[in-house]
Amino acid sequence: MISKLLIANRGEIACRIIRTARAMGVATVAVYSDADAKALHVRQADEAVHIGPSPAAESYLVGEKIIAAAKETGAEAIHPGYGFLSENAGFAEAVIDAGLIWVGPKPSSIEAMGLKDAAKKLMRDAGVPVTPGYEGEDQSVERLTKEADAIGYPVLIKAVAGGGGKGMRKVDAASDFESALESCRREAKASFGNDEVLLEKWITSPRHIEVQVFGDSHGNVVHLFERDCSLQRRHQKVIEEAPAPGMDEATREEICAAAVRAAKAVNYEGAGTIEFIADASEGLRADRIFFMEMNTRLQVEHPVTEEITGVDLVEWQLRVASGEPIPLKQEELSINGWAIEARLYAEDPAKGFLPSTGRLERLQFGMAYRIDTGVQEGVEVSPFYDPMIAKVISHGYDRDEAIDGLIQTLDQTEVWPIRTNAAFLRHCANHEEFRRAKLDTGFIARFEDKLIPSDAPTETEWQAAARFAINDFGADSYYLPVGFRLNARVESRVTLACANEARTLEPFGETIALQSDFGAPMVMVGDDDASVFTAQLDQDEIVLFSKGSAKAFSRSVRGTGHASAADGAILAPMPGKVIAVDVAEGDAVTAGQRLMVLEAMKMEHALTAPFDGTVTELSASEGGQVQVEAVLCVVEPAE
Repeated sequence: MISKLLIANRGEIACRIIRTARAMGVATVAVYSDADAKALHVRQADEAVHIGPSPAAESYLVGEKIIAAAKETGAEAIHPGYGFLSENAGFAEAVIDAGLIWVGPKPSSIEAMGLKDAAKKLMRDAGVPVTPGYEGEDQSVERLTKEADAIGYPVLIKAVAGGGGKGMRKVDAASDFESALESCRREAKASFGNDEVLLEKWITSPRHIEVQVFGDSHGNVVHLFERDCSLQRRHQKVIEEAPAPGMDEATREEICAAAVRAAKAVNYEGAGTIEFIADASEGLRADRIFFMEMNTRLQVEHPVTEEITGVDLVEWQLRVASGEPIPLKQEELSINGWAIEARLYAEDPAKGFLPSTGRLERLQFGMAYRIDTGVQEGVEVSPFYDPMIAKVISHGYDRDEAIDGLIQTLDQTEVWPIRTNAAFLRHCANHEEFRRAKLDTGFIARFEDKLIPSDAPTETEWQAAARFAINDFGADSYYLPVGFRLNARVESRVTLACANEARTLEPFGETIALQSDFGAPMVMVGDDDASVFTAQLDQDEIVLFSKGSAKAFSRSVRGTGHASAADGAILAPMPGKVIAVDVAEGDAVTAGQRLMVLEAMKMEHALTAPFDGTVTELSASEGGQVQVEAVLCVVEPAE
């Protein structure tokens, strides 16, 4: 068995691996960049080695530094986690050549499945059904346009080296093909160093079904059943569950058998996932489920499989990498209950899901079933990496119980001042169609307007904030007995401001003061327990928490004086790098026209004109770094 393990990753997955390694008595070594010097995974590991500046390209993606850190600390093995170098066959080979154990599949398996076009050809030969499309070597715009026309719109452009939702574009009409291809290729080149693409027929009612497989060096391959990852936003998974709703035993047996054939076709060892796309227009049927790709690593959503099977997949990885056979045979694996996972991100749904960065002053999850996280209160959420705060995982006897558990945890989640998607996740999980398992990959786009929480407070929230302000619990709230009732009627008035609105309020009725499970002050508005609020209080503002949302009410009302889109000022919504500038001073622009593209947290964000007008100022330049709320350009409205 491996005795000392270096984890070539950061954040949540590094902490997850450390947890299992510690339970197995395996010593751990963390690596970290400048931005992660105080990160949780660094503090949890037995040792830590600094590997470079904050940008991943100068630290976590430099294989030589990671191998050197392993040699320096005497680590026997390297676990890549997911992302970064986890699916880099060259790095896996370098680890093995250095005399170290690679906790993952053989480099040849990674290589075989790494390019989506070659993988699809391999799967056809192995008898695994694949989607119709084009995977040819001719990558000219003319040939790709011709093939897209032949396949028929809508089509999906996919980077052949892609993964994690990057390098994918759905194109609905021929007129949009060339611009979508350009954008896809640019993102693929930046993310994977390879701008080649393939084309696939877009399936109208698609569900994303994937099968967890596991192989060892003794020729054994098993599956650990399927997951449904259909709730996605722009090809990024949002909520995952296991098993897949609506999957009958016959279909499950056929799709899982196909996944095992796929793994055996590349002599697979370790944890891997075979991803399928299902045409769910007539339910889940084996003859309408097609191979998409294989992820040759541990998946972000692996906890839902662990929860329904009772298997620790990281432990299996370490045992198999040490030369042991898979601990269980296929007939010893079974499904127990239902599990669901939601990805809690530092992003603001009300502002187009823009990433939110800064210091986590408050981070509480209440009575959660399972939380996998790589952060804690007091740390910085950096603009350099993926903005995931945590994975919120629930398990139940059946799907309804698992969903209820997830919603309960999201209701108790409190994060500030970083903005999160917690309330958005709650709305997704509690949506009538989701509860009825009427879902596909277009679910979020279809219901997005109803799923995105409003920044504007409700009447009940205004009342709750006023009660906190007038009663001014402060530190004394920690000494209030549970159920202590304050004034039956409060005569005081208070003026508060939130979301560009100011109100003078006089709370009515009685206020019931409580404490949350972690000691935070609470009030109940009315007799309905759905109207229970907790708060973070200070001299200047009241931050109100309820059902995953967080809203700040200012005690002092005043204007901000900031420039805004209403004035024609285009502000940087986050720190980042300008990767494209489409206009020059003096150019006439129309409402919605793209002005420039900002890259942050591995994603592109297009900034557009708020109305018809003329660019009168332009301070942004391609390649330049900008800070949040910097004025990048000004558009003067047309007369």
